[in-house]
Amino acid sequence: MPVLSFLVYVCVMSFTPGPNNIMAMLFANQYGFKRTLRFCFGVGVGFFIIMILSSYFNLVLHRFIPKIELPMMLLGAGYMLYLAYKIIKSTNQGNSDEERKYNSFFAGMMLQFINPKGVLYGITVIATFILPYHTSHIALLLFSLFLGFVGILSTASWSLFGSVFQKFLSNYQKPFNIVMALLLVYSAISILMG
Repeated sequence: MPVLSFLVYVCVMSFTPGPNNIMAMLFANQYGFKRTLRFCFGVGVGFFIIMILSSYFNLVLHRFIPKIELPMMLLGAGYMLYLAYKIIKSTNQGNSDEERKYNSFFAGMMLQFINPKGVLYGITVIATFILPYHTSHIALLLFSLFLGFVGILSTASWSLFGSVFQKFLSNYQKPFNIVMALLLVYSAISILMG
């Protein structure tokens, strides 16, 4: 297995802006780093589940990719646009119950199942870097755990950024929310155009 290529791909796909990282940074800015960790752990568990599913159903999924790619892209892009709308409409520092429910373990985990970047990432990383070299159950489990852990690290690092700059960002909450919403819109458009 080309380990360096694998690690570069994993880092680029995990640490670049996407719905997970943008939401983690926004939540940490609103609720603080500790309160956002549950979302980050949810992302990691969701990633782990996606990686396990990708490992065991990769061959089947490759046959159906042309059939599921468009609905997944539309659903994921639509959800990102919805999140962008909710961010723009947010006026306080995350005190509403509706806003708080998105900063949860369950929301972080479920986001992975409609996140086209995450699903396609799972399919490609497993098909390209893992299955050609490792097919044992223990290897697939360990790689899936590793990739889930990287998901936690990436969202936690974005959360830390949002938390560290919380005071600065709170002074510029509306422009910050607009930038975060625009990043989500960009993510949605890039998925549809990609």
